[in-house]
Amino acid sequence: MLIKRKVFYEAKKYLDDKRILLFIGARQTGKTVILRALRDDLAAQGEPTFFLNLEDPDYLTLLNEHPRNIFSLFPIDSSQRTTIFIDEIQYLDNPSNFLKYIFDEYADTIKLIVSGSSAFYIDQKFTDSLSGRKKIFPVRTLSFEELLSFRTSPALAAKPFAQLTLSEQKQSDDVLREYMRYGGYPAVVLAPREERESLLRELVYSYAKKDVLETGVRDSATFFKLFKILARQSGNLVNTMELANTLDVSKTAITNYLHIMQKSFHIALVTPFTSNVRKEISKMPKVYFSDLGLLNFLNGTLSSDTLTADNGALLENMTFRMLLDESHHESDIHFWRTTDGNEVDFVIDATPRVAYEVKTSPQKVSAHKYELFRTRYPDITFSLVSTRCGTAESALPCKDVREV
Repeated sequence: MLIKRKVFYEAKKYLDDKRILLFIGARQTGKTVILRALRDDLAAQGEPTFFLNLEDPDYLTLLNEHPRNIFSLFPIDSSQRTTIFIDEIQYLDNPSNFLKYIFDEYADTIKLIVSGSSAFYIDQKFTDSLSGRKKIFPVRTLSFEELLSFRTSPALAAKPFAQLTLSEQKQSDDVLREYMRYGGYPAVVLAPREERESLLRELVYSYAKKDVLETGVRDSATFFKLFKILARQSGNLVNTMELANTLDVSKTAITNYLHIMQKSFHIALVTPFTSNVRKEISKMPKVYFSDLGLLNFLNGTLSSDTLTADNGALLENMTFRMLLDESHHESDIHFWRTTDGNEVDFVIDATPRVAYEVKTSPQKVSAHKYELFRTRYPDITFSLVSTRCGTAESALPCKDVREV
């Protein structure tokens, strides 16, 4: 069954744009499905389209020889625009040169819509910025809103949580529990529950391993040990020297592994927020996972009774993911922590500036605990985030995690 994603509808707005549409994300997040859905949409309108997967070595060899060889693959009519979909563009020796050449020479004839499985490859091989020639669409695993729409209805998913009926809230709660346990990989979501753990295992040890091998990591065992350590530390500070000592490798190796995990869209490193007040300085980032199912599998807790809204670390990681899904860029999401122990989980340094503290029991939180932050940053709107905002009155403004 096809799940049409928000990114699909967003990309449709740019089908008449001359720029290259570039979809990047982790493996198995649905990039190929999105490309094929866009192709079907254009084909239904009678527009000529072609599809190319660069995992095919014959196609890859031909296009590596010269970008112009694309004309030997397809009967392209220069009198009308043809859209060519290219899956796994990162396999080209020089993808930026290929895309730049086709755009500069044939933008009126050929529209390119392409995918790349990892931003790491895109960073390493895109020697040209392609400035003004591309529109990038990140493709993450399904958001909670997308899963809710799929499991219930688009109308219910679009309603603010506070406006749902009791019956609708029950449906939303059921999907929330599912999402917090299994995450949003499309194949996992579509599979029977008894198959989901094995699918997540395959994602970790097959697809993630492919990322490791193709980035030249020689010690894959240590890489996966680090992966599991980070899962246990989700929402905590990342001390690269401490990790290096634990795994008996160099700090440089740890930094490289973290870079690969980030660029493969598996983790995010959230940096501190500061206004250069000396006592606020904390250079170490906090780690969060891009998919909750992946996080729980690495933790070995998929079958655990602790995977509920009362699990603070999981709720915090869920909040991070919701912030990403609300179109916040990773670089705008920070945390605040002082040297004497004051902290706030998330500070969004964008317009408008907002801050969130994640709590499983917001009614027990003392407002005094956050007085320093609210005094120092009166222009930043501060709220608690929970799944229990409506159970009793809180001393501070409280938002359901689904409304972040």
